[in-house]
Amino acid sequence: MGLTLEEGLRRLADAAQWSSADWSAAGRTGAGQPAAGRLSAFIEPRLDAVSALLERYIAEIERFNPAYGLVKVKNREELVTRHILDSLAPLGIILSLLEAGGPAAQAADLGSGAGLPGIPLAIALPEFRFTLIERMGRRAGFLRNTAAVLGLENVAVEEAEMEKAAPGRFTLLCFRAFRPLEPALHKALLRLLAPGGAIAAYKGRLEAIRAELAALGPLNPDRAPASWEILPCPTPGLDEERHLLVLRHPGD
Repeated sequence: MGLTLEEGLRRLADAAQWSSADWSAAGRTGAGQPAAGRLSAFIEPRLDAVSALLERYIAEIERFNPAYGLVKVKNREELVTRHILDSLAPLGIILSLLEAGGPAAQAADLGSGAGLPGIPLAIALPEFRFTLIERMGRRAGFLRNTAAVLGLENVAVEEAEMEKAAPGRFTLLCFRAFRPLEPALHKALLRLLAPGGAIAAYKGRLEAIRAELAALGPLNPDRAPASWEILPCPTPGLDEERHLLVLRHPGD
């Protein structure tokens, strides 16, 4: 028997899952509290509401997946674990990155597809705006319909190639199961970032991430030096390595 959505969310509500100890120790949590404790207090009062919206979101994916090919899963349990809970595993880090951008902070989910990770993040963090950028018309239509059905007023959908989206708007760029982080992609990402913004890439094995970074070379030769961190983000019910690669770019 696999992990249910409610069980997974309650595991994520455990402080140890919300944020890496290394991230907290590095002093990036703000507000004078450990990120894990802040997030637990932040999410617990809305856990039932978050769970209810995620259940409706899952129902929309299951309804349209046969026609649109949104995700490759064998059953609902796999959808919950590999996609919904995996999208939320680094929520504490995502929250800290958005808070660092101030009240006007905005995030973009690139190559959003089924809305992963953007829609689960937007459900859990309704105080922040999320733009889902998707080039395929049918999938963009699914995203618009789903945002409307769920009443997600903090979600916008842009049907566009990432390279053609308006530049310089986003505090945070996130993507999952998108493309390898190669030089051409990194350059396109920098174009979308607001000064001082960050990139959060959902990744798997640590060894593969290090090889990807080595192949990337200098992160941004035309701008101030970037810093990067690889943060473990275990997904409840998934016995695989999961990490968040965070690239922070100081303002020009």
